[in-house]
Amino acid sequence: MTRPNHPIRLVVGLGNPGPDYERTRHNAGFWFAEDVAHELGATFSHERKFGGLLARGGTGAGEVRVLLPQTFMNLSGQSVAQVARFFGIETAEILVAHDELDLPAGEVKLKFGGGHAGHNGLRDIQARLGSGDYWRLRIGIGHPRDSANARQPVADWVLQRPRRDEQDAIEAAIERSLAQWRFMAAGDFDHAVKQLHTTPKRAPVALAEASPPKPDPRA
Repeated sequence: MTRPNHPIRLVVGLGNPGPDYERTRHNAGFWFAEDVAHELGATFSHERKFGGLLARGGTGAGEVRVLLPQTFMNLSGQSVAQVARFFGIETAEILVAHDELDLPAGEVKLKFGGGHAGHNGLRDIQARLGSGDYWRLRIGIGHPRDSANARQPVADWVLQRPRRDEQDAIEAAIERSLAQWRFMAAGDFDHAVKQLHTTPKRAPVALAEASPPKPDPRA
């Protein structure tokens, strides 16, 4: 698929709202989006009509909005679609940051388009927008199959907090992504992809058994 080079007008972080989920693996997308808002000097406000927290800031390429849906993960698309339609934002101008099971903690990939790969947030976004043609920042959180408790259900894994070494690796990946934010904002994805995908990475952390999960069927 040909990668478009449109400036980004909407950054979406995926996660679950509330303090119980704030530091869980499933909220890695929130962490990146919050850091982008900080870079923009923007403050989040609760927008009831959009079902999310919304911040607005400017870049050299124009105005950017940052969205944290507050609808829980499996209804994320409702908020995204409402914001995109209200402000006339095309799907190719959207960057969605999300946790990625198929990448080890500490790795990050940038891609355009594709399916949802079973991620409930992406699934709902694609259904609500009617298209999967948006940018994704895939933030690795590792998979339970590689952990000491390989049979742990994925739904439990994502709703647990990462270990300290995993957290450090995820934060380092987000920092590398933020270093490329200005290129993403300007639509220079060729540069951003090259830098993110060729930056030397620390060795993926060894995953271990985590504490008992706090299940949430909406994740």
